[in-house]
Amino acid sequence: MTDQNLDETHGEDAENPFADAGPAKMAARNVSVYYGEKKAIDNVSIDIHTRYVTAFIGPSGCGKSTFLRSLNRMNDTIAAARVDGEILLDGKDIYRSRMDVVQLRARVGMVFQKPNPFPKSIYENIAYGPRIHGLASGKSEMDEIVERSLQRAGLWEEVKDRLSDSGTALSGGQQQRLCIARAIAVDPEVILMDEPCSALDPIATARIEELIDDLRGNYAIVIVTHSMQQAARVSQRTAFFHLGNLVEYDKTSAIFTNPREERTKDYITGRYG
Repeated sequence: MTDQNLDETHGEDAENPFADAGPAKMAARNVSVYYGEKKAIDNVSIDIHTRYVTAFIGPSGCGKSTFLRSLNRMNDTIAAARVDGEILLDGKDIYRSRMDVVQLRARVGMVFQKPNPFPKSIYENIAYGPRIHGLASGKSEMDEIVERSLQRAGLWEEVKDRLSDSGTALSGGQQQRLCIARAIAVDPEVILMDEPCSALDPIATARIEELIDDLRGNYAIVIVTHSMQQAARVSQRTAFFHLGNLVEYDKTSAIFTNPREERTKDYITGRYG
């Protein structure tokens, strides 16, 4: 999209094509993820920057969603899961430091594959997070947060006259935008999206993609997608995963037009998937 045209080559520094992006908001260093004895992610290192959308692509079962979930410790909910290595948020290891997991997930929000609004009103879906984090001192301040979040998610005009209606009564695409509004209501720094459009029709998908492009100026956004076309449309950085390995990470234009690795080229050209 807008800045993507700036990323037409690998860049002068082939070792670090993101040298112009500034310090990483999140950085993984030698990260491996295990489910019991099975190693799902093997020694992955990657930097994620604010103002960019980073897409994780690769065949089903390659580990991209597992790695995404490790970025806000969602794998903690799986008893057999174990994460080795470092995942840094503003230089602090989210696993080894005394980082409160609730606070971490406010800073690193997540939008799931299937829209999952709470069985509450539209208003309460948005107000829930700011309320538990103490972000509003009264109703008028909460009203502002709810309106601002729905505005940024492109949903305000559609729901402003029915904020007391259930969030589950919305269409699938509206529900997903409600979930994005809910995520940004607590003012996160990073937004993780796990296949956010896979359950949506093409029109709703286009709305979500436009929203991602609108939001990226304020956040570091990471999206897992099975659609290479979607990755090419919405991202400026693309990471290709295969069999638990990070094969290649580069500017999106380079991954799709001039990949360095043969496995990347084979996947992009459809030899396997």
